[in-house]
Amino acid sequence: MEPERKTARDDLQSLRIDREGAARARRAGRGRRGLRLALVALVLLAAVALGLRLVLGGTPVVRVAYAERTGPGPAPRAQVLTGSGYVVTGERYIALGVRVPSRIEEYLVEEGQKVEAGQPLVRLDARSYEAALREARASLARARADVELQRKELVRARELVERDVASQAELDVRVNALRVAEAEVARLEAEVARREVDLEDTVVRAPTAGVILEKFKEVGEIAVPGGFEGSGELIRMANLEDMRAEVDVNEADLARVSMGQAAEVVPDAYPDRRYAARVVKMYPQINRQKGTLKIEVQILEPDEWLRPDMSVRIAFLAEPEPGAASAEGEGGGVVLAPRAAVRGGESDPYAWVVTEGRLRRQPLALAGPSGNDRVVVSQGLSGGEALVIGAAEGLREGQEVEIARDGG
Repeated sequence: MEPERKTARDDLQSLRIDREGAARARRAGRGRRGLRLALVALVLLAAVALGLRLVLGGTPVVRVAYAERTGPGPAPRAQVLTGSGYVVTGERYIALGVRVPSRIEEYLVEEGQKVEAGQPLVRLDARSYEAALREARASLARARADVELQRKELVRARELVERDVASQAELDVRVNALRVAEAEVARLEAEVARREVDLEDTVVRAPTAGVILEKFKEVGEIAVPGGFEGSGELIRMANLEDMRAEVDVNEADLARVSMGQAAEVVPDAYPDRRYAARVVKMYPQINRQKGTLKIEVQILEPDEWLRPDMSVRIAFLAEPEPGAASAEGEGGGVVLAPRAAVRGGESDPYAWVVTEGRLRRQPLALAGPSGNDRVVVSQGLSGGEALVIGAAEGLREGQEVEIARDGG
C-alpha cells in the first residue's frame, strides 16, 4: 500500500501551479510587447518626419550657370553651333614597337615625360646582335683576304699565259674566281650593314618630339616585332604641340561651319577654362550610318590642362554682332549672363543668385543679346556669380538651396 500513496502524492504534485514560472512568463511577454511598441513608435515618427518634409518642402535642388566677364575689347562672338567631342593630337597617337625581338633591358623614360626627336626611349638586350655583328665582320674580313689572294693569282695566271705556259682557259678560271670573291665581299658588306641596323634597333628612339602617354610591357619581358596597336606595341606617345578637338556635326548643320571659322573649346573637366580654336579639317566623307561629318578644330594655345581623349564642348562662333558693344565703356570688358537665368521679362529683369547656399534676387540692367544663349548685363552682375537656370517656381529670397552636381 505504501507505493500507492507515494504515487498519488506525485500526481498531486504534478498538478500544482508554478506561480513563479507564470510570473516570469508574464514579465517576458511584457518585455516583448514593449519592444514591439517601441519599434512601431519609431516607424511612426519616421513617417511623420517624412510627411512633414513632403508638406513643408525639403531643400530645393537647382541647376546653375555662371556669369562671365570677358576681357577688354569687342563683345564675344555668337555661338552658331555647339557639340560634344574629344581632344586629339594632330598626328594622332604614335605606337612604337621593336623591329627585332629581344628582352626589355631598361626603360629610359616615364609616362608624362616630354621627349625630343631621336631621344632613346627603351633599351633591349643587345648581346646576341653584337655577337652576330662581330661574326659578320669577321666573315667580311676573310672574304676581303680571299679577294686579295685571287687578284694575285690572276696576275700570275696572266704572266703564264703570256709566256705560253698556261692556257686561256686557266686564265678565265682565275678571272671568274676573283669575281666570285668580290661578290662574296659585297654580300658580306650588306650583311654587316644589316647587322649594324639590327644592333641600332635594340634602342627604340622617339621619331618626333612629344610626350610619353603609356608603357605596355615591363622590364624583363620579351618585346616582339609589331610596333602597332596590339601585342607588339611597346610604348605610346603623342605630339602635344598640335592639340585639336574633333566633333561629329550633323549634315543638316554643315552650312553653319566653314574652314578657318573661329571656335571655342571648353573641357568638361574644367568648365571655367576656355580655349580659342579654329576649324582646320573637314573630313571628305559623311558617316552614312550617323549622318554626320567629322570636323577638327585646332586649339591655338594649348596648355598642360588639356589631355588626349578628354571630353570637351566645342562651340562654332559667328562674326561679332554689330552694335554689341561693351557695356562697361570703351575697352572695359563685358559681363555675360546665360539667357536662361534672366527672368521677369524686359520691364523688370532679374536673376536668382546663389550665395553660400542661399538665394538672392538680383535686379539686372541688360545691354543687349550676345548670341543665342547669352545676354550682355550692364548692371547687377560683376562676373562669376552662380545663377539659377531652368524651372524656378516656388523660390524665395533667402531660401536655402542645393546646387545640382551637373549644374553649370
